[in-house]
Amino acid sequence: MYNSKIIGLGHYVPDNVVTNDDLSKLMDTNDAWIQERTGIKERRWAVKGSDDTTATMGVKAAKVAIERAGIDKDDIDFIVFATLSPDMYFPGPGVQVQHALGIKTVGALDIRNQCSGFVYAISVADNFIKTGMYKNILVIGSELHSHGLDLTTRGRGVSVIFGDGAGAAILTREEDPNKGILSTHLHSEGEHAEELVLVAPGMGKRWVNDILADNDPNDESYYPHMNGQFVFKNAVVRFSEVIMEGLEKNKLPVDAIDMLIPHQANLRISQFIQKKFKLNDDQVFNNIQKYGNTTAASIPIALTEAWEEGKIKEGDTVVLAAFGSGFTWGSVIIKW
Repeated sequence: MYNSKIIGLGHYVPDNVVTNDDLSKLMDTNDAWIQERTGIKERRWAVKGSDDTTATMGVKAAKVAIERAGIDKDDIDFIVFATLSPDMYFPGPGVQVQHALGIKTVGALDIRNQCSGFVYAISVADNFIKTGMYKNILVIGSELHSHGLDLTTRGRGVSVIFGDGAGAAILTREEDPNKGILSTHLHSEGEHAEELVLVAPGMGKRWVNDILADNDPNDESYYPHMNGQFVFKNAVVRFSEVIMEGLEKNKLPVDAIDMLIPHQANLRISQFIQKKFKLNDDQVFNNIQKYGNTTAASIPIALTEAWEEGKIKEGDTVVLAAFGSGFTWGSVIIKW
């Protein structure tokens, strides 16, 4: 069996910067209120009518990752695409990426695990490589939230949080068992699925037929709903548990962490985890302040920026951790 390792990273965010002051013109909110609760100062939103979609942003991030990996697009054996905001209800964006990049007819798998989507996608790719089935896998996390948010005071608790963007990684074989992805750890707790949810359109409760038939301007089922306090309380517990699970699996102490890349859900969550694990500012990377929560894209965007800034070096122990809707959560332990 092989290990897998990341050999190329890339990210893309739209040019359009939306500040908290910009949002205060759309809803009853203000910069101080948003920063106090989330740590977010601004986010990127795709302009309607532009060529930025979940798939195209993923393609742009992927092109950077492929170039940095030093491989040809035709060396890619498989594609894993994580998102909750596909361009179409079906098919998923994985096949759009395969077509847009002109890659031969490789398999394309879509992951629907929201905030932990990239961690799940990395785990899937890692295990495909471990078994020897594939050699080079393109993993993408991409989201376009802005076109589906309730940009009124009614929706401010959710809408101020989310941003658009994409990140990508190229995974390949590593024969040294002490390098690359050492382990991945995945969990779910579906009893809390409706605490962070987008109900419609879905076949279970409200499909397009129902929405059109009711024509109810007050129907909130197709906007995201979040029980913020409940999600926060669960997140800090599960983040801690799954990070420790990964460290213990690899017999690593907490102080072995050179870089923790948490899902950028809320700066307060990241700060809580940092304090709990007694990590300094150089051991945790946050960029939610300028991008907001980009869900499946948040970890690959942050990972790419941390690497670009020289904060991740060969031999470092890097931990990825995420928690989100589902509830689902997970961690990845990497020896860079």
